Amino acid sequence: MNAYIELAKLMLPEEISKSFSLVKVEEEKVEQDKRLHLYLEELNIPPDHVDVLKPNGFYPESLMGDFPIRDRQAVLHLRRRRWLDARGQSVSRDWSLICKGTRYSNEFAAFLKEFVG
Repeated sequence: MNAYIELAKLMLPEEISKSFSLVKVEEEKVEQDKRLHLYLEELNIPPDHVDVLKPNGFYPESLMGDFPIRDRQAVLHLRRRRWLDARGQSVSRDWSLICKGTRYSNEFAAFLKEFVG
């Protein structure tokens, strides 16, 4: 296994590292702020609850904040897959990656809640 891929998996939330592939990394500097943009695409693993599915591309990209990495704000760009069922209706895997009411990963939101109160 590629050592860089293993390192990336350790730095990402567990749910994401298991079900998404890292496709691009970009660094952005805005005045004093540094941001690390990680672009991820959901693996082509259809949901189990539907028998006949046809790939139908991706939903629009979602952004999610996560723990800073080396003094850089981490922004995850998630592209979730969608499929069409036999009736032509869009189907996707059920995810709860983003903490409700935030744009942060569940782990980072829990950390902030405990730290800030």
